[in-house]
Amino acid sequence: MLMQSALPLGALENATEFLPRHIGIDAADEAHMLSVIGEASRRALIDSIVPRSIARSRAMDLPLPVTESAALAELKAIASKNKVLKSFIGQGYYDTHIPGVILRNILENPAWYTAYTPYQAEISQGRMEALVNFQTMVCDLTAMPIANASMLDEATAAAEAMTLAKRSVKSKSNVFVVAGDAHPQTIEVIQTRAKPLGIEVRLANSAEEWNAALDGDYFAVLAQYPATSGRIDDLRADVEKAHAKQAAFIAAADLLALTLITPPGEWGADIVVGTTQRFGMPMGAGGPHAAYMACRDEFKRSLPGRLVGVSVDVHGKPAYRLALQTREQHIRREKATSNICTAQVLPAVISSMYAVYHGPEGLQRIARRVASYTAILAKGLEQLGAPVRPQAAFDTLSLKTDGATQSIAARAVSMGANLRVYFENYLCISLDETTTRADIELLWNIFAKDGQTLPTFDAFEKGVEPLIPAELRRTSSYLTHPVFNTHHSETGMLRYIRQLSDKDLALDRSMIPLGSCTMKLNATSEMIPITWPEFANVHPFAPADQLQGYKELDEQLRAWLCQATGYAGISLQPNAGSQGEYAGLLAIKAYHAACWSVWSMAGCRRANASR
Repeated sequence: MLMQSALPLGALENATEFLPRHIGIDAADEAHMLSVIGEASRRALIDSIVPRSIARSRAMDLPLPVTESAALAELKAIASKNKVLKSFIGQGYYDTHIPGVILRNILENPAWYTAYTPYQAEISQGRMEALVNFQTMVCDLTAMPIANASMLDEATAAAEAMTLAKRSVKSKSNVFVVAGDAHPQTIEVIQTRAKPLGIEVRLANSAEEWNAALDGDYFAVLAQYPATSGRIDDLRADVEKAHAKQAAFIAAADLLALTLITPPGEWGADIVVGTTQRFGMPMGAGGPHAAYMACRDEFKRSLPGRLVGVSVDVHGKPAYRLALQTREQHIRREKATSNICTAQVLPAVISSMYAVYHGPEGLQRIARRVASYTAILAKGLEQLGAPVRPQAAFDTLSLKTDGATQSIAARAVSMGANLRVYFENYLCISLDETTTRADIELLWNIFAKDGQTLPTFDAFEKGVEPLIPAELRRTSSYLTHPVFNTHHSETGMLRYIRQLSDKDLALDRSMIPLGSCTMKLNATSEMIPITWPEFANVHPFAPADQLQGYKELDEQLRAWLCQATGYAGISLQPNAGSQGEYAGLLAIKAYHAACWSVWSMAGCRRANASR
């Protein structure tokens, strides 16, 4: 938009601050480049490349460009239309404290956010070490032997786990069993991905349906651990049933919970997936966040996504490289295991550094606090007569509220909090590391009836035990590598981050002669708003009237993209270019199916009319 040659004078004045500073070339540079390639102007260059049959014949109706400061002021006004309530929704998204040393020196540091995805090992050694830390963190917490270097999101990772299982097990079945108590967004992505592959997704919405499904025919099963309603199940017997069918067992597990509960690798899971969002990445209305996938060693050659390996350089020193990298389609299509397993390098680095900074003791301290507050909340709710479902839990309580569900949820909103409505007759409350004593008292107040005396935090605090049965508690160690037990002071962490960034090439040092599928084209002023609370601390499943700022940005961008492309509608649902390609193919397939249906119906009508 800012590079058009015929901008009005006022627009040029507004654009002068941003255009030359961010694009970096002036009119003389442009003239020199055009002379080298033998074109008189950019318009002549475009006319010589773009066929006239598809050339744009009309100007785009866009607002005039503004300065960086004016754009930030406009974004602030849009952000203010979002409502930031205290979120107790959970469902895979939690408030988190991103340590200041990580916020300032990674998320807000161009040495990290402008770096290219680490395909070129010799200029990516710092990020590769951080990703090895990520893989080690995931392996340790899940108790699995191997993990990849992140994936797009938890739902995508679960769908990829489904196809990994299909490629890897001996069962010839096309049935995939999914526990109905998995996160709804995970179930929906699995169903979308399964349909064109001819996989039948069998959803088990009750204990009876789950047991019946496990006694049937299938190639893999998936269960949430803990469940989306907060329940923690002992899944050992279910794993044995699956293995007896030569099927795989997939667990979608919460990493923070795994510091306290028995990890899936210790009870026989074959694949473990999940998100690392609560390890220092803001909710941001849904992303971006790094997912993870870990699996049995036998599955590693079919594992989607990137895998960073430790090798030895010509001097005999440790060096990092991408191992088994034929798995991504754009590298070698015929050997690919997936074409939409996009990684999340920056969020993965942040979550790994969160674990490095806190270490095993720090993570367990955070988890124990969350679990203890959950137990205290439950005791207070029970004292108030609230219908808390008795179940093992880590951070989420489920209440059977029946006809009072909507009224209680509305009362919570009026008091500045969001609860989760679950299956219409239930409310779920999820806590996280940001939960305070005042939050617990707020929740008690939401459920208290008129005239009831509120419980006191102090009454339950002494000797409180998490709602995790002894048989489900973790006893094994994790994060024993020195990197997770060294950099716990801010200065130590700062120096470690700097040491790694010094091994990388990014735009803070040089131009990067590689692809453009990263954030390196974002100006500093474009990165600033991502950490504003009005954008960062918003739950993706908050009520729609709390997301009006995001809605305005969404509508504005789609309208501009429609003008730029000439299409009637634009979807921003795919959160990666690779997923956009896949979504496009599914849309084309659906279009042909609809056309076939219409043609068939017309044929039937003609046949009936001729009788």
